Amino acid sequence: MTVEANPQTTPSRNLKTPLRRLYLLGGLLGCVWLIIAGRLVTLYFAERDAMQDRLTNQQTTTQTVRARPGDILDRNGRLLATSVDMHSLYAVPREIESIPDFAAAVGPVLELDIDELQAKLERYRDKGFVWLARRIERGQVDAIRQLELPSGTYGFEREFRRHYPQGALAAHVLGLRDIDGVGRGGIEQGWNKTIRGKDGKRVLVRDAHNRVVHLYEAADEPVEHGKTVRLTLDVRLQQIVEEELAAVQEQWQPIGSCAILCDPQTCEILAMASQPSFHPEQPATFRDDAWMNRAIAWTYEPGSTMKPLIVAWAMQQKKVSPQSVFFGHGGAYRMGPRLLHDTHPHGDMSLADVLIQSSNIGMAQIGEQLTNPGLAAGLDHFGFGYRTGVGLAGELPGFVRPLPEWNIYSTGSIPMGQEMMATPLQMLVAHATLANGGHYRQPLLVLDPTEGPAGTQLIDTPVVDRGICRWVVTDPMRRVLTEGTGRRVNVQGLSLFGKTGTSQVYDPEIQAYSNTKTVCSFVCGIPAHDPQLLVIVAVDQPTVGHSHFGSNVAAPAAVEILKRSHPLHARPIARSLVAPIRE
Repeated sequence: MTVEANPQTTPSRNLKTPLRRLYLLGGLLGCVWLIIAGRLVTLYFAERDAMQDRLTNQQTTTQTVRARPGDILDRNGRLLATSVDMHSLYAVPREIESIPDFAAAVGPVLELDIDELQAKLERYRDKGFVWLARRIERGQVDAIRQLELPSGTYGFEREFRRHYPQGALAAHVLGLRDIDGVGRGGIEQGWNKTIRGKDGKRVLVRDAHNRVVHLYEAADEPVEHGKTVRLTLDVRLQQIVEEELAAVQEQWQPIGSCAILCDPQTCEILAMASQPSFHPEQPATFRDDAWMNRAIAWTYEPGSTMKPLIVAWAMQQKKVSPQSVFFGHGGAYRMGPRLLHDTHPHGDMSLADVLIQSSNIGMAQIGEQLTNPGLAAGLDHFGFGYRTGVGLAGELPGFVRPLPEWNIYSTGSIPMGQEMMATPLQMLVAHATLANGGHYRQPLLVLDPTEGPAGTQLIDTPVVDRGICRWVVTDPMRRVLTEGTGRRVNVQGLSLFGKTGTSQVYDPEIQAYSNTKTVCSFVCGIPAHDPQLLVIVAVDQPTVGHSHFGSNVAAPAAVEILKRSHPLHARPIARSLVAPIRE
């Protein structure tokens, strides 16, 4: 019997299948590694810069460096405004896990209502920044840190709080800085660019634990701290002026009042005050009308204080002289369709008498000799209708009608200080022109500015001859105090000179000048032979008492200011640069 053997696979054939699988697996692995290697090469060469930027951004933070606002000093270096380093607290709502717990912890420290704080945080739930409190006290900063709130849920920002060491003194001149450090009103606004400075940037490098390991300032955005500004004000004289003006406000209870004291030779403002006033660090207590600086932002008809200016201009134009004689017509003078009156009847009057007795009839006759074009030219040369350029925000230019709109009424009204509007500062600067010998000079409030347009020239224009000015000041204006409308406030031993002013207020309700509403003013200087101080006090519509005239309401305060200030005033300190005009 034949037995057939079963066929068997050969060994070489049995090995082929595992080897094939092994080669296939190795090839696949090789492809994978090639793909990975290719991707790595791509990342290294093609996306290296982008990846580096992302890594750097995770390690560095750009932070704003706040510029410190500069100080404001008086002429003698006394501090009027400075900046105090403070901390402001912010939250990062999107990083807060439990807003109710966060609000409950932080609210009492900041003296905030917990429910309101929680609602605020919920409202900004998806935000990365929200202010919680600005410029908080040091004790509150320490208390917040002691709460050990989760890292990344809050932070502190360095800011500056404006501090006024003299309190409300010179508030209208200084102005204030708002919550964002922007100047509002006064020097703070007029010189904001100089005082505020410019914020910078700095870069913080952190390690893996979020610790700052390196700090450097961005080269292209360095911080520029604000510059110090020194004013022409004298704190001692400013205190005197504000005390006397406050007494006027209390005694006569007017709508408002103001006073300005200057050195007429340089036209440097030594003191400027306005009532009602305010405290720049307590804006919530402001009266609605307290913000107005009446020295520059209030206009009125100047009345008889205009008369010495017109007389000087008429003399300059050779229309009148000290020897001129004017007839008072018994107190009533027909000027075209208009009948003018004087308070008291006069006969013949010299030019000096016209000013001493404040004769409207005499001034109208001077107006007739000058004519309307001559009067308009005089107003223009004395600066009426233009801002003085003192550098305070809100200054008004006053109001002078265009010459074609003038008429026969204007010929009599302008010499009496009617039919035009001026600010108290304009009136003071115009009278300083007489007191300094005939030069109209731009008023100054800033000495030695640390930054300003190079080559800026101040206005200094000759208007009236020195001899004319000297006569007007030492003769009729001096005699106003010794024998005229200001004699009741004259002080023996003081060579005072000045001019009273009382103007009726136009009442739109009756479309005529009011018989009960007046503006009382007085311009006064010392000494007459060499004026060193000049002051104006203007009082808007006193509401109590009687005899609302410049000689009764404004003159006593003006004279008291000069009596107290003259012994303290020293002629101008040396300075290297005069303040430029600021728009």
